[in-house]
Amino acid sequence: MSGAEKRTRVVTGKVVSDKMDKTITVLIERREKHPVYGKYITRSSKIHAHDESNQCGVGDTVSVAESRPISKSKTWKLLEVIESATQV
Repeated sequence: MSGAEKRTRVVTGKVVSDKMDKTITVLIERREKHPVYGKYITRSSKIHAHDESNQCGVGDTVSVAESRPISKSKTWKLLEVIESATQV
């Protein structure tokens, strides 16, 4: 695997905040099995992602990829908006 073929992590989540300029907060949820009881638990984490054109809104389902550090808390970039939230 050469330097140009590095694999980047890509995750899908829901936008929970778009109040910052060029930044969105994305909620990532995953299901994992409890080691003792075997019950499936929903675990979540919030990440900040770079949204250059401020195109995302709250409730959108987006795909983000890991990138170089953009700021202290931003190490992810927006790839695409999978589904836009319906406006009421």
